[in-house]
Amino acid sequence: MQLRRDLAGFSLVELAVVLAIIGLVIAGGMATLSSQTIVRTNTETLARLNAAADAVIGFAIVNRRLPCPATATSGVANGSSATTGIESFSSGSAATGGGSCTSSFGGYLPAQSIGFTPVDSYGFAVDSWGNRIRYAVAGSVALTGCTGSSTIPHFTQQATLKTNGLSCMPGTMDLDVCQTSVGITATSCNTAARVANQSTVAFIIFSTGQNGAVASSYGVDETANTNGDAVFISRVQSDSTSAQGTFDDLVVIVPAGVVYEKLVNAGALP
Repeated sequence: MQLRRDLAGFSLVELAVVLAIIGLVIAGGMATLSSQTIVRTNTETLARLNAAADAVIGFAIVNRRLPCPATATSGVANGSSATTGIESFSSGSAATGGGSCTSSFGGYLPAQSIGFTPVDSYGFAVDSWGNRIRYAVAGSVALTGCTGSSTIPHFTQQATLKTNGLSCMPGTMDLDVCQTSVGITATSCNTAARVANQSTVAFIIFSTGQNGAVASSYGVDETANTNGDAVFISRVQSDSTSAQGTFDDLVVIVPAGVVYEKLVNAGALP
């Protein structure tokens, strides 16, 4: 008695097709899950950056000045036996009402100084990717417009912030936030379009994103955010297929006017 061929099992070709379809479904599901994870982690990171901005303002209300950034060796520079997330000064100190920052543009959020969490094992604030949160603060003032003097540092020194007055704005060589690194210089957006006008930004807080721990993977705009100068990039995120390459940084910009308003409303100034 012969078996009918239509009752036989799947052929090898049919099995291969089925497995290929299953593979595509699984791959599509994995891609969707990965995208959802990235979106969720970015959202959590942005929430941390905004909380960090609030913590910086809270510090300013209590201390009547903005904190200086922490540096990779800020703990050692300030008398600690280990590198920690505390603000670092080139002159002055927290005990004397602040002063000039060791690195106004190339440092990290001083988490221990402002009471921010979460932090890594060295006390530096971290984003949801586990990378240290960056922080930059205006280091100068415009040559005109101050009601008192124009002594620097302005924002990070309690005495000069009060003496210079609320009309003092950051200088023209200070924080500049651009839409692209094409056409920028080390001190200005130059020909690049601006996100925020120079002479208005008091401080910025930013995350280096998912690829933050791998500098070799940075796009040119991401490199501009970590090179230690006064010019930063804030734009829509993109992958390596973009003309400007990968960009997954998240940037929070806080204008001087907002800082002044918060300090005045809290009675910390004038």
